[in-house]
Amino acid sequence: MKTHHHIFLTAALFVILFYDQDIGMNLGILGIVYALLTLFKTPERNRTRIFLILFVTSILSSLAFIWYRDFPSLLAVVSSILLLGYRSRNRKLKILFLVPVFIINSFTSLFRFFSFDAWLPKKNISGVWQKTLAFIVIPLVFISIFFGIYSAGSDHFASLFRDYELDINLWQLLGLSVLGFFIAFNYWNYAVERFIYKKNHLLDDDFQDSSKIQKATYSFLDLDAERISGVISFFCLNILLVFFIITYNYEQFYEVSKTPVQLSEETHERVNAVIMSIVMAVLVIMFYFKSGFNFDPKAKLMKTLARIWIILNAILVLSAAVKNYEYIVSYGFTYKRLGVFAFLLLALIGLALTFIKIQRKKRNAFLFNAVPWYFYGTILACSYVNWGGIITSQNMKRKDFAVNYHLEQVSFSERGLLKYADKKNDSQLKKKVLEKVKGEKGKSFLSKILYYETLKD
Repeated sequence: MKTHHHIFLTAALFVILFYDQDIGMNLGILGIVYALLTLFKTPERNRTRIFLILFVTSILSSLAFIWYRDFPSLLAVVSSILLLGYRSRNRKLKILFLVPVFIINSFTSLFRFFSFDAWLPKKNISGVWQKTLAFIVIPLVFISIFFGIYSAGSDHFASLFRDYELDINLWQLLGLSVLGFFIAFNYWNYAVERFIYKKNHLLDDDFQDSSKIQKATYSFLDLDAERISGVISFFCLNILLVFFIITYNYEQFYEVSKTPVQLSEETHERVNAVIMSIVMAVLVIMFYFKSGFNFDPKAKLMKTLARIWIILNAILVLSAAVKNYEYIVSYGFTYKRLGVFAFLLLALIGLALTFIKIQRKKRNAFLFNAVPWYFYGTILACSYVNWGGIITSQNMKRKDFAVNYHLEQVSFSERGLLKYADKKNDSQLKKKVLEKVKGEKGKSFLSKILYYETLKD
């Protein structure tokens, strides 16, 4: 199939799946179809290992959305499909250009649509396709547009059509057609501007030979002065961080216990301070190790001090993680407390990548190229796991288990709550949970969440 076949096919499928439906299994099915069509359409030279991994994660993310239909799985399936389509046509283009490429294409899609020679066959379409396009598709598009304009301008004109009982929501059909075509057109027919290709080399991980020449970064500082500045900075920052770690841990583990509200506020404030500290640490290292200093034989002391600073920052992250674990043991699991672990894990990964950057003499672009993949991996992990079920099953073991909170605020907690209701012989709770399950099961097939279909009424 050619590009225009993919566009019209997936646009029509979008309308069929979403007409008069809530978002549910339909989006997962659409994601699987997009992934399979992308695999078949991608030339062999672009089917790299990363592309095949993205194909698998696209299928798994689509299945996760069919099962859960929550925000993490939505984010996972959208990012997976976008990355898959991006890699199918640009195996060497850096991942950071993904967002600007699709934003630019969204704004230019109207102009690219009217460039028919770029996405429709250049030769005349013979037979059925030519007649369908000329006699049905084009007139129908114009009729639909002017029908909307005239209906908005005259109630009597609109009433001529409203009086007929036609069980079709024309506005919804038109809206879905436009949205489905917009998505399909920008996915299958996106364009990468020439200036992006020209700037791609700026994000290479490794230095060019010309960058290895020892020279001052700034005109107002010679090489020796800049090197000594780095040594002094990292030495002082190490001393400062040691004192901060001591005071930070003393406040966390040895001060008088406080109320849950105070402890919650202080925990989040300290975690925010730790994450900000890590971000600033990485930025400082990027400032000093952005060019020739990576290859300076006289910069060994500065590199050693930078590595020590990275290790000390890692100790700070682990201290925050231990405190967050203690907080969970005392007051139970929540999404925010699990989210703290995710942020701290990403902080540790950032520090590890920064250590690798210094050790292997990589450019700063190495961090910008690597970090988005780990962030994407975190999104996938969040979408594949029923965190609400884990939170409920763990908190059920506590004496202060808040039933209403887990029923109303925690997603996919129903299986655990039914077990809890049977254990406590709580018929009211069981009734509430089963009513919620029954409501979800009563939805039409394409709007269903598969998770609820596995629960017994």
